[in-house]
Amino acid sequence: MAVTLADVARAVGMSASTVSRALSGTEKVNDATREKIRRVAQEMGYEPNQVARSLTSGRSDLIGLIVPDIANPFFPPIIKAVQSRASTKGKTVLISDVDEHPADEIQRARVMRKRVDGLIVVSPRTPVESLPELAALQPIVFVNRKVDGAASVIIEASEGILEAVEHLASLGHKRICYLNGPRRSWSNSQRQAAMRAACADLNLELVEFGPFEPQIQAGVRAADLVHSRDITAVIAYDDMIAMGLMARLTERGLRVGPDISVIGIDDSPMSGMAYPTLTSIHVPGTRAGATAVDLVLDLVDHPDDAPKPVVQLETRLIIRGSTAPAPTP
Repeated sequence: MAVTLADVARAVGMSASTVSRALSGTEKVNDATREKIRRVAQEMGYEPNQVARSLTSGRSDLIGLIVPDIANPFFPPIIKAVQSRASTKGKTVLISDVDEHPADEIQRARVMRKRVDGLIVVSPRTPVESLPELAALQPIVFVNRKVDGAASVIIEASEGILEAVEHLASLGHKRICYLNGPRRSWSNSQRQAAMRAACADLNLELVEFGPFEPQIQAGVRAADLVHSRDITAVIAYDDMIAMGLMARLTERGLRVGPDISVIGIDDSPMSGMAYPTLTSIHVPGTRAGATAVDLVLDLVDHPDDAPKPVVQLETRLIIRGSTAPAPTP
């Protein structure tokens, strides 16, 4: 016989309604009680009847998550954080990868919204003029893009980029290059603006190349452009481009660090495994994913509340082996 909610309630000596609230992740049950109920339910092998719960509550206990490219190292930490946080709330995550096709985002979101209680859209590539159509699929939370009238988790690039430019200036670099990301990327527009402001404040010359796709091969192509100019330091749109850049510069006979400094953005796991290890701007993807889950579930519980919250998360520089004092002329 399958273990029922009533069986769990008898085992813990509490009412069925309290057990139901605890297992559904509601904030109306204190943490100690919730953990006790979940532990006993797990030990007894209790499995909630999702169909019955959906019919009773009108909810699916599903969260939809849409990402541009699941293979990009920027997104897995966010995905894992969303899944982990959702699990603690008794929710399941459905993931859709649009494979960097902006035209697919709204259609995928429409289909998914029919099955889930709320949506999280990470780094949407949808053109700005079409964003209101996407934002109308409430409850919805955007990560890494600010959308008017919608809840957002913004990863603020300016502080980390300022730290990176100051770091390079302190090492004696005077001419810095920024390798732009995709033209459609909201993150790139923010990072580009932060680069220009930081270099202007520190009286440094800024050279820009791109746009480039967030791929290692893009960094390989960018390296030949960098090599053709009198540049001693490069900040790339992301770690993927930075690592492709380092590989090609090494092939061209340059020593990354002593001859040219390279900084990436994202602080992906690969940055610590590169040779030399990659100095990178840490992006709090794990915090962003967990925060997005909290926001979307709050919107599910309070759909008519306004205004929609916007949470800002800061970035910071992680110094490793790919930056060094500027070479002497």
